[in-house]
Amino acid sequence: MRRWLPYPLVSAALAALWLALNESAAPLHLLAAALAGVLGGRVLARLEPPHGRMQRRLRAGAELVWLVLVDIVQSNIAVARIVLSPPARRRPSGFIDLALDARHPAALAALAIIVTATPGTSWARYDAARNVVSIHMLDLDDGQAWARAFKARYERRLLEIFP
Repeated sequence: MRRWLPYPLVSAALAALWLALNESAAPLHLLAAALAGVLGGRVLARLEPPHGRMQRRLRAGAELVWLVLVDIVQSNIAVARIVLSPPARRRPSGFIDLALDARHPAALAALAIIVTATPGTSWARYDAARNVVSIHMLDLDDGQAWARAFKARYERRLLEIFP
């Protein structure tokens, strides 16, 4: 049974989501929901998600999501201030190279999403050999302080989730 449904809760959730989105329990939709659930669970198994202490990872994940949401709101306000301020008061923009401790592909993908989703920053380049990311910042007032905060807020929690 585990071979066909390696993650039964994920499969059930995908099937339920399919039915909810289609607002129908017609036989064809039931079949499509079952297919989506089975295939989705099998795809997740092929991705080889990390196993381990879920409680610690859930706490770190919840903290990370909260911090990202708060930072996105704060960054929206900061970017609006920069864009609406007179040109003489604008701060310099530029690139910062940030050495990462995280090497797990999922952690790197999450970091890329966080950087890209946060207004005023964009993930420009990743050097896998050196494990260094180049990030463009709209407000490069104190790049070193931003790098320390980034590592403490995001990377530390991602290292807990993806050891």
